[in-house]
Amino acid sequence: MAFLSSIAPFPVTIRTLFRPTPSNPPAHLAFSHSAASSPSLARQVPPNFTPRDLLLVLRRQKDAEASLGLLAWASSQPHFEPSPSVFEEILSQLGRAGQFDQMKSLLKQMQASNCRLDQGTFRIFVESYAKLQQFDRAADVVLTLMDEFGAKPDARAYNFLLNVLVEESRIKLAESVYSSMRATGVKPDVSTFNILIKALCRAHQLKPAVSMMEDMDAHGLSPDEVTFTTIMQGFVEAGNMAAALRVRKRMLAFGCAPTGVTVNVLVSGFCKQGKVEEALGLVQEEAKKGFAPDKFTFNILVNGLCRAGHIDHALEILDVMLQEGHDLDVVVYNTLISGLCKSGEIDQAMGLLSQMMEKNCLPNMVTYNTLIASMCTEDRFEDAMELARGLTLKGLLPDVCTFNSLISGLCKVGDNEIALELFEEMKKNGCTPDEITYNILIDHLCVGGYLGRALALLKEMELNGCARSVVTYNTLIAGLCKNMRVEEAEEVFDQMELQGVSKNLVTYNTLIDGLCKSKRVDEATELMDQMIAEGLKPDKLTYNSVLTYYCKEGNIKKAADIVQTMTANGCEPDMVTYGTLISGLCKAGRTQVACKLLRTVQIKGMVPGPKAYNPLIQALFKQRKTKEAVRLFREMADKGEAPDAITHKIVFRGICRGGGPIGEAVDFLEELTEKGFVPEFASFSMLAEGLWALAMEDTLIKVFDLVMKKAKFTDREITMITGFLKIRMFHDALATLGRLLNARRPEKVYQ
Repeated sequence: MAFLSSIAPFPVTIRTLFRPTPSNPPAHLAFSHSAASSPSLARQVPPNFTPRDLLLVLRRQKDAEASLGLLAWASSQPHFEPSPSVFEEILSQLGRAGQFDQMKSLLKQMQASNCRLDQGTFRIFVESYAKLQQFDRAADVVLTLMDEFGAKPDARAYNFLLNVLVEESRIKLAESVYSSMRATGVKPDVSTFNILIKALCRAHQLKPAVSMMEDMDAHGLSPDEVTFTTIMQGFVEAGNMAAALRVRKRMLAFGCAPTGVTVNVLVSGFCKQGKVEEALGLVQEEAKKGFAPDKFTFNILVNGLCRAGHIDHALEILDVMLQEGHDLDVVVYNTLISGLCKSGEIDQAMGLLSQMMEKNCLPNMVTYNTLIASMCTEDRFEDAMELARGLTLKGLLPDVCTFNSLISGLCKVGDNEIALELFEEMKKNGCTPDEITYNILIDHLCVGGYLGRALALLKEMELNGCARSVVTYNTLIAGLCKNMRVEEAEEVFDQMELQGVSKNLVTYNTLIDGLCKSKRVDEATELMDQMIAEGLKPDKLTYNSVLTYYCKEGNIKKAADIVQTMTANGCEPDMVTYGTLISGLCKAGRTQVACKLLRTVQIKGMVPGPKAYNPLIQALFKQRKTKEAVRLFREMADKGEAPDAITHKIVFRGICRGGGPIGEAVDFLEELTEKGFVPEFASFSMLAEGLWALAMEDTLIKVFDLVMKKAKFTDREITMITGFLKIRMFHDALATLGRLLNARRPEKVYQ
């Protein structure tokens, strides 16, 4: 069929009666003083009206009391007898209003008038109770009420009740109803078993579900396609595709043909696991047996392909759907647009938006919000704003998701003021900000140092009744600590308990780190004890904060104690821990101990990085052990993580100040520029001064040229500085170089 032939090759394998007394209607049918009693409502009923005419009027009347009044009026008319449908319509209205006593009174009237009471009548009771979450009373309808009115419940009545209970996840009550069913001698049928099997599958009790299917034979029943498909669905939702396929095999052996629903269940299972090839293979296999993929099949495949990143193949399926005349809905388009946006193909996604409108498939807010969010992420803010402005022309209003994306986009590019203006416009337009909105703004305000505004937003959230989560408080605490406003951070921390927001590990770690940086380590350790008392276990970040404090203070013994405590509590130190300790040892002048610790780390199989090597290399240079420092630098490049900008800065400075051959400094300058770094000016100045003093003018021009090109000086700037050098105005050349470097501030300049 066209579906099979149209998809390009996928990588590898894919392809009653009622006679009331006219003068005295029952009290419960007394004509109400509601809108229904007005002459205008009665005039809606034609002369010589039939029960059907009355039914049509009742269906347009949403007030149950008014409907009762209209029924009382109609029943007082000559030769009129309400039909069961009329009574059932009013029963439904009473049920929706939760007027169950009125319902029972009307039911008694139906019985007194010999009006037929059938399954549908009692189903209204079951549904009405269920909708109001009164499930025990819903069960009593079948278990007691039907008997009271002489209606013997059969399997269909029980099945309807069971299905309602299962759909509402009232499994225990469903089991009780089933037991009553068996006790009263009502034999279960296939539908009964299917409903119970569905209940078991939803409760993730798959083995009992299979056992129940096997028990059907003992009741003289055989499983049908619904039975097998339900169990397959259970295994699919559990992620056990192998078991689902075994059930399919058993289904086929039983002579029960899979339905379209069966195939779609399996296709969905494969796609959820990212096995799109298997999903397509199954569709192809079933198509040979007469299966025709429907809209649901295609939707599943499109979603699966998009999730797997195969957008091109998903678009091919879209083309097949169009060719075969399938009605494409907004869900399919939204899936594709989302997939394209995630792949960065926003223009192609906009093309699909145009196609949607050409096909009279109206985009919804999900469509537009997906596009707007992606545009903001990709720094296409003007495009996002243009799309958002056009929403009102299409009869849509920007919602909280729209505003959140736009506000986030503005904050991302540093336009906090405009973001706050948009936030105010959002509120003026009747769109209530949610927690996400506030969190976005609070985060960016904290990053920008606008802590007063951030705290004001927290207060606004409280006044507006907006939920504040731990994320909100953590963001504020982090911002306050970063700006050394730890006392205010503690106040926000204390507010959390008053607001019923539980603190998490991030909350404690952030405040502990802030306290340590404020040299309040005793309070930090008290906070560690508090977090442990609250059931939170300190992690590496917790210990490293305290460790860093002791190392900076030169208290190596306390620092070592922290590492020992950390290990004893089952928290294995990481390279940050060891790097911090090595740095502390070096600052305390214990370089040899630091070297031994570095070797211990390597023996443990850990790969030291700049945080471990840099302090050691710097310490060796300070001790005038230039060769050892350079050797350690080379070892780092071979055995550890790659040296970073700071490493190169340390080495270049050390070589320039070390008093060794000036050629070594020149060679290292060439090496660091080749790696994409620009040297710090102070160290370069020392090298240049040395070359000038030694009259090595050619080498001097060479090193100037290296730095100017790596810093991307303009031709004019290079010519000017080179000119100074050629006329032996060295200090003018050096000063100009330094001024231009500082003006540029390239990312890898050492300053």
